[in-house]
Amino acid sequence: MNFRPCIDLHNGQVKQIIGGSLADGQEPETNFVSEKSPVWFAELYKNDGLTGGHVIKLGTGNDDAARKALAAWPGGLQVGGGVTADNATEWLDAGAAQVIVTSAIFSDGQINLEWLGRLVSTIGKERLVLDLSCRKKEGQYFVVTDRWQTFTETGVTAEMLSQLSESCCEFLVHGVDVEGKQQGIDEELIALLAAHAPIPCTYAGGVHSFDDLEKLNTTGGGRIDVTVGSALDLFGGAMSYRDVVEYCR
Repeated sequence: MNFRPCIDLHNGQVKQIIGGSLADGQEPETNFVSEKSPVWFAELYKNDGLTGGHVIKLGTGNDDAARKALAAWPGGLQVGGGVTADNATEWLDAGAAQVIVTSAIFSDGQINLEWLGRLVSTIGKERLVLDLSCRKKEGQYFVVTDRWQTFTETGVTAEMLSQLSESCCEFLVHGVDVEGKQQGIDEELIALLAAHAPIPCTYAGGVHSFDDLEKLNTTGGGRIDVTVGSALDLFGGAMSYRDVVEYCR
């Protein structure tokens, strides 16, 4: 299990927010706002050799901050948030190792295979991470788009994971219902991903203790990587960043 760090950007600042609270015209529920720059975090992760971390642009006004973070560690970080086939190459040129995409492959609640194919033909599957962040509805997990506000008709199933694995190099999955709440991980979702994701997969959501990391590692069979956000002391939480790095190593 690898530790994948994060730089979540909102209005150009590094923040930790409550999953599902982003909406147009209102401020999200926020756990933490850092006084340190995105570059500071990128350089920290670079010095610790933590590849595969992600820079997520939560809404508009974050492009400059994201570019500065990527420039601080070219080829070391992924970037997501508003990425499409039209601008993916631009973000790779800015230093991203991969781009992370959700909404840009969905139309009318369904995966648009033409749009997905255009992305793959533009940048190659090895540079594409698909964000399958999801929420539970009627007993099943469904991918959510538009800053986690819109349910798609795409369920997180073995068939879907197998199909999409042919078009990308990795999945990033936030358990949106527990994201940012520090109340424990979504073990059911982790077990689903461990059983059926045929490519590398990173889980985020709810980690608040080393017991959670142990549960995640056990439930995921060591196959699922982890992101820890609000629980880290870097973001005002109680878990030592340094201890998490060493634990996952």
